[in-house]
Amino acid sequence: MISRTAASFALAASLTRAGTAGLRASAPGGRARWERRNHAGRVVGLYAGPALAVAAAAGAARVRPAAGLAVLAAGVCGAYDDVVGAVDGRRGFRAHLAALRGGEVTSGAVKLFGISAAGLAAGALLKRRPLDRFLAGVVIAGAAHAVNLLDVRPGRAAGAVLALGAPGLLRGGPGAEPAAVTTGAAAAVLPEDLGERVMIGDTGAHALGAVLGIAVVACNGRAGLVAHAAAVVAAAVCGERANTRQIHSCE
Repeated sequence: MISRTAASFALAASLTRAGTAGLRASAPGGRARWERRNHAGRVVGLYAGPALAVAAAAGAARVRPAAGLAVLAAGVCGAYDDVVGAVDGRRGFRAHLAALRGGEVTSGAVKLFGISAAGLAAGALLKRRPLDRFLAGVVIAGAAHAVNLLDVRPGRAAGAVLALGAPGLLRGGPGAEPAAVTTGAAAAVLPEDLGERVMIGDTGAHALGAVLGIAVVACNGRAGLVAHAAAVVAAAVCGERANTRQIHSCE
């Protein structure tokens, strides 16, 4: 188990570094497609996001193929929002659901329903009992969203993933390997993220969060799933309120 855990950490870290370097060198579609301005107005690249998603999905697939597919789906939904939603100023579930009621399918709505479906599908394959499957899906999708909520300053999301994933990695057990995947990928990107040379975007944040959720699901029974599901739902509600206050303060 220790050797597999160490291998998963190393695999995720090396794929993240290699993928980030490769995308930076090639910049498919031109560098303008990959550049964004961060909170401080500095131009940074989104190269780390897809690299993280692929690395996290590959690492999670070593544990269970279903886990890898869920992580990849979360990353793809995040990538869609990174590209299509870059010019959309709407934030929060309410804004995107309101647009959906009006007949407009926003990138945020695609992300919300896509990641939720991927999480529930993974939960159905990782647990046996119907309630546990549902709770597992909530935890996986909710963790993906929660990590993305933290991605508002350099290094905050990756640092949180390291802090939250480290106990599972050190404790061992069935959650150690997915915890190694998410901490390995986060550790690889953290220096450049803190240095404001790259940002992980929704692509990377959702993928990291999904693996973190899978680690939680792997090492918890029903009581733990209930507690963690309640925590991620509470995080979503708090994030929605914070988005609403931020929008109102700018009006």
